[in-house]
Amino acid sequence: MTLHKDVMLDFARDARTGLEEAVLCASKSVSHLSVILDQVQEKGRHMLLTRLMPEQFSALAQSHRAAIDYDPISRTGFFGGAHELRVDTRIAVVAAGTSDVAVSREAARTLRFYGEPAAEITDVGVAGLWRLLERIEEIRKMKVVIAVAGMDAALPTVIGGLVSNIVIGVPTSVGYGVANGGQTALNAMLASCSPGLTVTNIDNGYGAACAALRILRAT
Repeated sequence: MTLHKDVMLDFARDARTGLEEAVLCASKSVSHLSVILDQVQEKGRHMLLTRLMPEQFSALAQSHRAAIDYDPISRTGFFGGAHELRVDTRIAVVAAGTSDVAVSREAARTLRFYGEPAAEITDVGVAGLWRLLERIEEIRKMKVVIAVAGMDAALPTVIGGLVSNIVIGVPTSVGYGVANGGQTALNAMLASCSPGLTVTNIDNGYGAACAALRILRAT
């Protein structure tokens, strides 16, 4: 099999949408990833890699690994660097618990790839509401809030009732029993009584970050 025939990267996507193609690495072979990285390098471009597992990263050639800024928590990599970082911070990424950090960090890293710094606020779930209230003034200063939560996923609803910012909820697959791999969190956010709350798919920190970027660029 000729691997390069299986790979058709969309190098014009940023011109159409303002967002470059990202490579979802999950389920891809190391051989396919190597072909993709070679093509990106030949074009002199850079690319965001998502769901890049540590074992995939370790199996890449040293020359490819050296060109990747890799974060194992979020399983994201910047191949060939990232966009220049803005000075001001306009987005808060708020996680209910430390178990949600893999998803919240995916959102923050996606924003960082595009040069958008994020205020990362973690472990402020509503079971200890005082923790959120201690940070609420900081959150109110942001234009967009990405709220990441599993289990009963109450955090985005509570934040939506306390701030005037745009709030994007990200349900996570964290939780026991009837949490059902994030389905309960997703349904809770979709049924939220907080008007205007926008919701992404389960564990989709990348999608939430892209939505935030589109919102900021439109405004």
